[in-house]
Amino acid sequence: MIKSPICEMLGIKYPIFQGGMAWVADADLAVAVSEAGGLGIIAGMNLDGQALRAEIRKASARTDKAFGVNLMLQSPYIDEAVKVVCEEKVACVTTGAGNPSKYLKDLREAGVKVIPVVASVALARMMEREGVCALVAEGTESGGHVGELTTMALIPQIVDAVKIPVIAAGGIADGRGFAAALMLGACGVQMGTRFLAASECNIHANYKDRVVKARDIDTIVTGKKGGHPVRVLKNQMTRDYYKKEMEGLADADELHEMTKDSLRRAVREGDVNTGSCMCGQIAGLIDQVKPCREIIEDIDKEASQLLNRASSFLD
Repeated sequence: MIKSPICEMLGIKYPIFQGGMAWVADADLAVAVSEAGGLGIIAGMNLDGQALRAEIRKASARTDKAFGVNLMLQSPYIDEAVKVVCEEKVACVTTGAGNPSKYLKDLREAGVKVIPVVASVALARMMEREGVCALVAEGTESGGHVGELTTMALIPQIVDAVKIPVIAAGGIADGRGFAAALMLGACGVQMGTRFLAASECNIHANYKDRVVKARDIDTIVTGKKGGHPVRVLKNQMTRDYYKKEMEGLADADELHEMTKDSLRRAVREGDVNTGSCMCGQIAGLIDQVKPCREIIEDIDKEASQLLNRASSFLD
């Protein structure tokens, strides 16, 4: 079994985080991951304060294991989400889509460990100076909002730039990715796409089926010209969006209307034609739905075997 400093810091068995995917990562998924020994994370993006508090309390009633909340800094509910997280004494938060400096003092005073998601060395260094506990360094292979650098290039550069623990994310769905991340200097991994195909994940069956059947070339990044790139599965809407964006056939408002409410439709209604099915490039490796416990234990076992095999090559 693989253990690292992040396990002791957060009180988890395996250094495996579940991504805080908006509309996807609810209390059911977070509890399943935490009970399996990883770090389950509830997404705060689409929840107002009252709804987020309900999800946190639902999770607290079902597990005594550590779990976290993802604070998406672009959420219209971000201020009340931070307030709720502090009041409910959540073990830790991950943050995304910006700089969380504005909220760090309140979170620290409430005893909440802060682990920002970063996609560049500059932001990683800034967050370390601000006193965060660890970082999730996310490569462009991931689903949802993405940066430019690949995981393979990003992780070692951030590991070299900071002294706090680094969690690798982007393009990781099995033990090979886990082992590779550790070899690059990370002390754990975060997976989002792999948990889309977890038994306990409550996304619509249509969405889950698309993830399981996806090939390596079935994702596309939209929103590059507008400065908000998002990786999703190719479908009728995303192809149309990409064509209009790249050829200048629609302005920013028209493009926004095309994606309005599209993630919710995919997750809740199973609209895989005009909905946004956020998904990472690693989906081609996912060929079946499994319980979270089996996913985590299989990944840990495979990574352990690979690392032992690698050590056998040494004199």
